[in-house]
Parts: sequence; structure tokens; C-alpha cells
Amino acid sequence: MKKLIPLAAILMALSSCVKTGANIPNVAVNFQDATTDPRLSALNVPGGAVLINGYGVAGLILYREADGTYACYDRCSTVNPQKLCAVTLNAGNFTVTDPCSGGEWDLIDGSPVKAPATISLRQYNITVSNFEIYVSN
Repeated sequence: MKKLIPLAAILMALSSCVKTGANIPNVAVNFQDATTDPRLSALNVPGGAVLINGYGVAGLILYREADGTYACYDRCSTVNPQKLCAVTLNAGNFTVTDPCSGGEWDLIDGSPVKAPATISLRQYNITVSNFEIYVSN
């Protein structure tokens, strides 16, 4: 019986990895643009968000937080990521929704706020310096 307890713990750990292992594919991300680019004008105010296609798995979400810092996430939904559903901005630009599953995430930290989403959006490094935005992983 004592041998079954460690075995059960290992099996539970492995099954939880499968349950939460819905990883977004790891692809190289190197995005750079001037902060003066008209496509990025929504980032001039806190709470502004911009969708950028052609980078990451399903595109990027650039978000300017209330304190003036920035966040960047992959648009690929973490609910059934193999479907490559790109999340869309909701009114107000504080959350995004997966049109395939209905899952929803907060843009402040990428965390899930509405089921079936249970895993945060993939976050990328973002730096703003000398009127340039740099995104990488």
C-alpha cells in the first residue's frame, strides 16, 4: 500500500501536466516599430491595445497599461491551441476573447477571466526606448 501512494502521486502529477500542457508553439518573435507608426496610435493612451499580424503564432497584442508600461501577448488562444484561434479585442480594450471557444483573458496580466480559458496567454518581452517598440521572446 505504501508503494501505491508515491505511484499515485506521480500519476496525478503527470495527468495534471497533460491537462495544463496546452502549450502555444514556441516560435521566434522579433518585432520592432516606431512608436510614431499610425498603426500603434492606440498605444498613446493607457488602456490602448493594438493587434499586429504576422508575428508569433497567431499575431501579437500590444497593450499599454494604466501606469504607462507595456505588455505583449500572443493572440493564439490557450484553449485548444492547435486550432490557432486568434483572440480578438473586446470593447474597452481590457480583455480579449477567443472566437472559437468563448474563453476570455485580461490584458493587464494575460490571465484567464472566463471559462473555458484556464491558462494565461503567452507573454513576450516588450521594451520601449528612443521612440521604438521592441518585442522578443
